[in-house]
Amino acid sequence: MAPYLSPGVYVEEVEAGSRPIEGVGTAVAAFVGLAARGPAHTPTLVTNWTQFTTAFGEFVEGSYLAHAVYGYFANGGGSCYVVRVGAGEDGDAAAGSAVTAPAESAVATGLLGSYPVRALKAGPAGDGIEIEVEPSPADDSADDSGTDKPSKDEFKVVVRRGQQREQFTVSTKPGRTNIVTVINQQSKLIAVDEPTTATVGRPEAGTVTLSGGAPATPAPVERPATTAAMTLRPADYVGDSADRTGFAGLEAVEEVTILAVPDLLASYQQGIIDLEGVLAVQQAMIAHCELMGDRVAIIDPPPGLNAQQIKNWRVDQANYDSKQAALYWPWIKVMDPARGKPIMVPPSGHVAGVWGRSDDSRGVHKAPANEVVRGALAPELQLTSAEQDLLNPVGINCIRAFPGRGIRIWGARTLSGDPAWRYLNVRRLFNYLEESILAGTQWAVFEPNDVALWAKLRRTISAFLINEWRRGSLFGLTPDEAFYVKCDEETNIAESIDAGQVICEIGVAPVKPAEFVVFRLAQFSGGASLVSE
Repeated sequence: MAPYLSPGVYVEEVEAGSRPIEGVGTAVAAFVGLAARGPAHTPTLVTNWTQFTTAFGEFVEGSYLAHAVYGYFANGGGSCYVVRVGAGEDGDAAAGSAVTAPAESAVATGLLGSYPVRALKAGPAGDGIEIEVEPSPADDSADDSGTDKPSKDEFKVVVRRGQQREQFTVSTKPGRTNIVTVINQQSKLIAVDEPTTATVGRPEAGTVTLSGGAPATPAPVERPATTAAMTLRPADYVGDSADRTGFAGLEAVEEVTILAVPDLLASYQQGIIDLEGVLAVQQAMIAHCELMGDRVAIIDPPPGLNAQQIKNWRVDQANYDSKQAALYWPWIKVMDPARGKPIMVPPSGHVAGVWGRSDDSRGVHKAPANEVVRGALAPELQLTSAEQDLLNPVGINCIRAFPGRGIRIWGARTLSGDPAWRYLNVRRLFNYLEESILAGTQWAVFEPNDVALWAKLRRTISAFLINEWRRGSLFGLTPDEAFYVKCDEETNIAESIDAGQVICEIGVAPVKPAEFVVFRLAQFSGGASLVSE
């Protein structure tokens, strides 16, 4: 409190009784696999399909990474991280490894003032793109009305290719209107790089035409593109947290909540990794998610199995017991642009996108099931209800085709044998609550450990849980039935206070999915009732 030395009116800012807790993200996927190019080993943030193709290239035969990322975005996934394995330190393909595809097409380029510009599509498709720079209307004439005019630093950029036309109002100054920021976020035709010159000025009015795009020239290769995973071992997928390689390197990326390794099965199909290696990597995926505590692994099964075989594989070999993992079967058929025909791919990428879509539309408390799998042409096997009766009790979430309703995810279980953690939405809801409370109560560290702090924690956490209850995340007619928060003299005894600990006990009642909807029908005799007189 400031000293009051002279008469007057003083205004002071004081803290409110509770501090709000904001919910963290729930569906940020991480994909580990093979790509045509791009950063090696480093987790790279990708927010749309165009960014992925720019950084890592298009579909590669013998790799499922691109199909998984494409299915993720097609099904409603938001941002994700991509970890490319099977490449040297410089990002090129390791000797004898995955990328043995033909040489890449040349990209059409141009210069807009001091800004290098390139077409997003490689090859001749980028040739002839016109970029017109025209001054902002603010430069044309003075405004006598006295109203504000757009900044004179801004100018218009019009991009044309055939019937496509894009228009942007940009500037050379840092900020939201910066030409690099605006065009790279919004344009579907071109990308703009930062200038290499020391002085940066507004491009002169005029038109620039991109040129230099050319088709790929086939180069001699040692092996066909189908040998994409030739030298990969299980350790390459697992990686090392200290070196930031493989999915172990994702320990440094706190935002990730979903882990998928679709190309593990590509290595298995090509005979590079045997079934024991597949099981070892999947065990490591589960161990990674349990270590982090805030993410769930999506396990892909081997291809070509029928219902009895996948059950035997699950029970006898992949006998995982974890609340941090989920298994989806069968594989799904999608169109492969690299070969121009349908292929079977692991479902993990599409499933991760469905999780994101369900979280956005309904919330993480809603089981991500009974949802359409976009982009899927058919499941690998047309499953019957009797066959699913074998699989659902052992935690295999099935993907089924229903007449008139499309291809849908028909299961929402984890691989846990504990009934308390049987359902996937319960596990992911707790991940969300734990991370949100953890991030929203950092202010309490080093505060005086007294009754006032305990009361602040109770108010802050209770306010957050009441909002979750109102959204339908918690079960109960009243907040008292849905949760409790206890932080008082009983939880904070003298010994824990002396140890510098504040112990707050929280209990919540999560909603469970209506997995079995039962209607009981009975026959009764109709007609008028008899009334005795």
